[in-house]
Amino acid sequence: MKENNVTINSIAKSLGISVTTISRVLNGLGEQYRISKKTIELVKVTADNLNYSPNNIAKGLRLKKSSTIGLIVPDITNAWFAQLAFGIENEARKHHYNIFLCNSNDDIKVEKKTISLLQNWMVDGIIIAPIGLDCEHLVKASKSGTPLVLIDRFFEGVDLPYISSNDYEGSLDANQYLIDNGHKKIACFQGIVGTSPNKQRLEGYKQALKNNKIAFNPELVMGNDFGFNNGYTSAKKLIKNLAKTNITAIFSMGNQITLGLLKAFKEEGVQIPNDISIVSFDEQIYSDLLFTPMSTVSHMSENLGDMSLKMLFDQFDKNENTKPKNVVLKSKLIIRDSVKNLKLKN
Repeated sequence: MKENNVTINSIAKSLGISVTTISRVLNGLGEQYRISKKTIELVKVTADNLNYSPNNIAKGLRLKKSSTIGLIVPDITNAWFAQLAFGIENEARKHHYNIFLCNSNDDIKVEKKTISLLQNWMVDGIIIAPIGLDCEHLVKASKSGTPLVLIDRFFEGVDLPYISSNDYEGSLDANQYLIDNGHKKIACFQGIVGTSPNKQRLEGYKQALKNNKIAFNPELVMGNDFGFNNGYTSAKKLIKNLAKTNITAIFSMGNQITLGLLKAFKEEGVQIPNDISIVSFDEQIYSDLLFTPMSTVSHMSENLGDMSLKMLFDQFDKNENTKPKNVVLKSKLIIRDSVKNLKLKN
């Protein structure tokens, strides 16, 4: 028998067992349907010996279901998105779904092309952390019948279901903490201007200043994306004018930004928190392992894999008139050693 001719039917014929039983065993449902362990083992061994490989494309066309989900993230090298992907894939496996992991590389053209590619591969749905300010392609994909769930970022006034965090609250708490420790000149290293997390975090920064009667200075808001280089170049620029500006603290809007500024500070001999204090968005597994453990804002730390898949599954059989149910998670300030209390006398 040729390798590429091995089918469930041929396995069933060779063993004298029904096609239904073979199918259930090979799809991991043997125990659920109370098929004996002996039969399960026999089917699996026979399939292995015959080099059986399921034709998922044909199966998907037949059932109009591929048991695959597309996951698109902006930067897989970012530890936050890597952890997100791990959690979603781990949860998907429990439901017998496979994940197509795609990296948009913070490029809207790549994001659009990737969505079209996933639709052509007939994925059952897409989970995406979108970039930029354009959502027309996402709305188009949703209207064409592809269920979508947005992670981390969303678009105001657009009926696309999302899971986000209260970035405004997290930013407000972080900057209030800096102010409570005597800091009044706080630089803000921001991400992509206009995106939902950036807008909320910037508003939280401004509100904390306003609540404490500190004038907002737009010149202290630096950067234009959530990347490493943004943090590095912004920090280099800041260091040159540190003495003149009297800046004593930095509010960083993302972990990659923070890594960039830490590299710049190391090169320039700037010490944290003696020379400058920092609070960063995005709690990471390494946050408390740094030479100076970093105070961070932890957000979306709950089981996002389970939540995002449940939200996606809910759409598979939803009524077209059903409005998406969005989820906003709380943010939490984690205090460590990266902030100096200027109110304490030396």
